[in-house]
Amino acid sequence: MMKPVRCFRHIVCEPPGYLGTLLEARGCPFEVVCLDEGVAVPRDLDTVAGLVFMGGPGNVNEPTGWMQQELDLIGRAVEQGIPLLGICLGAQLIARALGGAVMPGDTLEVGWHEVEQVADTAAPGWFAGLPARFEVFQWHAHTFSIPPGAVALLRGRCAEHQAFSLGNILATQFHLEIMPPSIEGLTQRFSSDIEQLSDCVQGADVITADLETRTRRLHRVADVVFGRWLQAVYGYDRAPAVGRGRVTR
Repeated sequence: MMKPVRCFRHIVCEPPGYLGTLLEARGCPFEVVCLDEGVAVPRDLDTVAGLVFMGGPGNVNEPTGWMQQELDLIGRAVEQGIPLLGICLGAQLIARALGGAVMPGDTLEVGWHEVEQVADTAAPGWFAGLPARFEVFQWHAHTFSIPPGAVALLRGRCAEHQAFSLGNILATQFHLEIMPPSIEGLTQRFSSDIEQLSDCVQGADVITADLETRTRRLHRVADVVFGRWLQAVYGYDRAPAVGRGRVTR
């Protein structure tokens, strides 16, 4: 039986979302560990094919108990060559675990913003075939430096560093996995973040306008990028069907 991908959820409104949909469609087993519900960080790595660290609130420079456990787990996973995917807070956790810095951004970055491929990147094809610039969904206050040995993949106007890779590790500051209910949930739960609007911070009306069309376009990018990460996990495009994901609460 294939080993599963283990996803760490940090807040209920930032689940695996479309990544879970894609895993199910490709027949890849996965499990979701709900750290926001007090579940301990599983330490075993022998039973997983890859690890995914989702977004959520918090500051990795002031780690909670579970954040420190995740940082330790990331370090061990890197030593064992296990593929990693980090999204938003998850990307910041990976950046710090790899020796990079995480710091407050010059501004919040919230809503739909374009990112641009770094033209001189030497990393193998994570975003190959996609437009030079494309729109993604953002909601973050912190940003990261590019860790030693890693390669910058994308940049943005409101936050310079948007994605990096190191071997089979991929980290994105933005959300490709997000679904319309999660976006609506973020605008309600973190409404104070969008009180002071700017070029980098959009209001709820802009964020939720034409939401179905925008997320469909976002998920076409996700199909490419997440698909390539799954190739790094399983070594081929499509895994045999093995059933649905499991949630640990």
